[in-house]
Amino acid sequence: MKYAALPSVCGMLVAIRQNRVKGTGVINRYTRPAMGAIWELENKFNIWKEIEVLACEAQAELGKSGITKEEAAWIRAHADFTVERIDEIEKVTNHDVIAFTTNMAEYIDADVPEGTEPPSRWVHYGMTSSDLGDTALSYQITQAIDIILEDIKQLGETCKRRAFEFQETLCVGRTHGIHAEPMTFGMKFGSWAWALKRAQTRMEEARKVAATGAISGAVGTYSSIDPFVEQYVCERLGLAADPLSTQVLARDRHAQVMAGLAVTASTLESIAMQVRLLQQSDVIEAEEPFAKGQKGSSAMPHKRNPITAERVCGLARTVKSNAQVAFDNVALWYERDISHSGAERVALADSFIALDYMFGKMQWMLDGLQTYPAKMEHNLWRTKGLIFSSKVLLALVDTGISREDAYVIVQRNAMKVWEDIQNAVDGPTYRENLEADPEANLSAEVLDEIFDPWDFLTRKDVVFDRLKELEF
Repeated sequence: MKYAALPSVCGMLVAIRQNRVKGTGVINRYTRPAMGAIWELENKFNIWKEIEVLACEAQAELGKSGITKEEAAWIRAHADFTVERIDEIEKVTNHDVIAFTTNMAEYIDADVPEGTEPPSRWVHYGMTSSDLGDTALSYQITQAIDIILEDIKQLGETCKRRAFEFQETLCVGRTHGIHAEPMTFGMKFGSWAWALKRAQTRMEEARKVAATGAISGAVGTYSSIDPFVEQYVCERLGLAADPLSTQVLARDRHAQVMAGLAVTASTLESIAMQVRLLQQSDVIEAEEPFAKGQKGSSAMPHKRNPITAERVCGLARTVKSNAQVAFDNVALWYERDISHSGAERVALADSFIALDYMFGKMQWMLDGLQTYPAKMEHNLWRTKGLIFSSKVLLALVDTGISREDAYVIVQRNAMKVWEDIQNAVDGPTYRENLEADPEANLSAEVLDEIFDPWDFLTRKDVVFDRLKELEF
């Protein structure tokens, strides 16, 4: 038998690289354009360029280093780069910042009149690589968090809207996966809205911590650069100057960001998990949208699988595991080592891109969630009234018997129903068992009230009144 030629390893590696966002480990399949653009090399180097130009302008403004305002203006007008040329230089220098400043100098000095000193000599003056890289990374992080905050706002508003849509839709609440008491389907959406509000607060705080730059020299002493330069650059980037950096910004800042992303991913995972559970064949109270022409299984044409919710749950694992990378990056040797760098370049971009993608899928899913109120009501009565046991317990206590004795009466009648359900026997309902038990001395009028699911929800408006005040 002849086999078709398989692609070479080199060919596969080329294909993998072409399918990734430049400068990250993320595949395009899980990348939305706006977030992906933030982590592209083009954006990073544009920020680097702006920082270097601002630093030159600050030096000229300060008037101490020798650079004139005319030279700073020339640098502003002529500074440029190409990703390809930087990559070419880095293959020789094995240093990305030097490769960048070298390429930038090529552009700055290209049209300088003959006999003129090269203006590029002022680029990176008194700075160290981390002054550039860390400050730029902080700016990228704020750009990325702004997108996540908009994602949270949109999804939170969707959950709030749908909560009121289903405010009066009865369903059964479940604890430990077991039917518990009646609730409304709108309360599920409401709880998700509040969780997203907490995510918003968490990420806003993380943004404040992350929005910090440092241009303080080799070990943070400003040995070759005036603090004015740091203040000048940071203010124009919308960053705060770190009150005391070493060679790098302390990585607890980045860890807080990654922790915020991880908890937010866990929130989306929790919601997606609920959708998966509600879509189970034995429950089927809701399901994610299933488009015309969509296929559920290559072998079983009847399948409508919750693949989007499952994908969200899977990607959450990546974001959560990346948080551990950020925690490990906090501990660096003395005033800096580079052990954090490679891991951080992958983990930060991966987490932001994956979480943004998750939000896009959750927005689509929850905005178009297919719901089945008739099935919700059917499931409410599926356990033949067992979900009213807590009300029966209290009603018996109200007759004057002890709670312990009341519990025995309630439970023994409930267990009869459980046994019938387990054995698929069409036996008496829970209410019928109670009516046949002489010790369960409750009138028909009391039982009517007990077995009314709305009796559990007389105070539900308190929850929805609070939800009305929720703003994103």
